[in-house]
Amino acid sequence: MHTRFLLVVLSIVLVCGSASGEPRLEWPSFHGPNRDNKSTETGLLKQWPEGGPKLLWTAEGLGKGYSSVTVAGGLIYTAGMLDKQTWVFAFDLDGREKWRKLNGPSWEAAGTMRHAVGYAGSRATPTCDEGRLYHASEHGHLTAFDAPTGRELWRLDLFKAFDAKVAKYGIAESVVIDGDRLIVCPGGDKGYIVCLDKKTGRTVWANTEIKDGIGYSTPIIFEFGGRRQIVNLSEDSLFAVDAGTGKLLWRVPFANKRQNSCTDAIFHKGHVFAATGYGKGSLLVRLEEADGGVKAETVWSSALMDNHHGGVVLLDGYLYGAGHEAKGWFCLDFMTGRQVWNAPGKGSLTWAEGMLYCLEERGTMKLVEATPEAYRLVSSFEVPRGGGGLHWAHPVVCDGRLYVRHADKLFVYDIRAK
Repeated sequence: MHTRFLLVVLSIVLVCGSASGEPRLEWPSFHGPNRDNKSTETGLLKQWPEGGPKLLWTAEGLGKGYSSVTVAGGLIYTAGMLDKQTWVFAFDLDGREKWRKLNGPSWEAAGTMRHAVGYAGSRATPTCDEGRLYHASEHGHLTAFDAPTGRELWRLDLFKAFDAKVAKYGIAESVVIDGDRLIVCPGGDKGYIVCLDKKTGRTVWANTEIKDGIGYSTPIIFEFGGRRQIVNLSEDSLFAVDAGTGKLLWRVPFANKRQNSCTDAIFHKGHVFAATGYGKGSLLVRLEEADGGVKAETVWSSALMDNHHGGVVLLDGYLYGAGHEAKGWFCLDFMTGRQVWNAPGKGSLTWAEGMLYCLEERGTMKLVEATPEAYRLVSSFEVPRGGGGLHWAHPVVCDGRLYVRHADKLFVYDIRAK
C-alpha cells in the first residue's frame, strides 16, 4: 500500500509539473494537443528585445532533417538523420540528451529524383501518448518506444506489411493517435491508410480503395453527421474515411503539378479547408449528409495561399499562412477565400496568445499580430544556423519557450513575460 501511494504521488507530480499544482504545459504531437497548431498558454512576451528573446540553450548532434519537436512528460523529442540512418532523440528540459534510438535507414531520393537528395533527412515529428512515443521514419519503419527510456515496445515495417513502395520523398507524416488506435498512411496496395492498435501494432483496418500516391500531410480527425471522419490529402485528392471501419466516405480531386501535398487540412463548422503548393492554391469544401453517407461540395477555390509545407492556422474565421508560387504571407477569409492582406515572405508558423510566430525559411523569426486588420510585424531576429538547408521545421511554443529546429541543432528561447 505504501508503494502504491508513492506511485500515485509521483504520477500527480509528473502530470502537474510541480508540488505547487501548476500544470506543466505540453505539446505532445505535431501541431499540438488539439492538432490545430495553437497554444493555450498566456503570459508571453508581446515584443522581443533587440536581437531576440533570451537563448536558454542549444542542443546539437541531431543530424539532418526537418522534424519539429514534441514536449511531454518533462522531455523533448525530435528526429534526425546521422550516417544515413534515422534516429529518434529525447532531451530533458535543460537540453541534456536522455536517449537516442535507431529507427531504420533513412530515405534517399530515387535516381529519377536526384535534385531532392539535398533535402534528405528526417521528416516526421514523434508523437507522445500515455507514456509511449511513436515515430514513422521516411523509409516506413514505425516504432513505439517507451517514452521515458527509449526502450522499443514494438516495430512494424509499413512498406512490407502493406505492400507499399518508397514514395518520392519518403514518409513525412506524423502518426496520429485516436483513443486506443494509431492512424498512418503507408500508401500501399494492402493499405493506403491504416488503423493499428497503438499498444501492439496489430492492424484494426486497412483501406484498399484509395490508389493514389501519398501526399505527405498528417491526417486530422473530427465528428460530423454522426460519423467520426479521418481526413487527409493524397498526391491527387482531399479525402475522408470512416474512423471506425476505414471505408472511403468522400473524395475531392485536388492535386498540384508536382503531386506533392504536405499541408494538413482544417475542419471548422462542417467545412474542410485544404491548401497545396506549386501554384495550385487552396479550397474549401462543405460537408452534407446525403443518402446515409457524406457528400463534399466545393464552396470556393483560389490560387492564393498555395501553402508549400509551412502550415496554415485558422483564427476567428480567418486563415493565416504562406504561399509558394503565390508569394507572401496571407490572411484569407475562411468562408469566402477573399484575400484580407498579403505581406512578403515564406515559411512556417504557429500561434500563441494573439501572436503569430512566423519562421521564414531563410531563418528570420517574426512576431506578428494575428489580426485581419493588417499585417503588423512587431519584432524579429535571426535564428542561428544548425547546418545547411532551409529552415523548414515548424516552430513550437510550449510552456513559455520557443523551440526552433534547424538541421543539426535545436534552439530554445525564453519568451515568458517577466
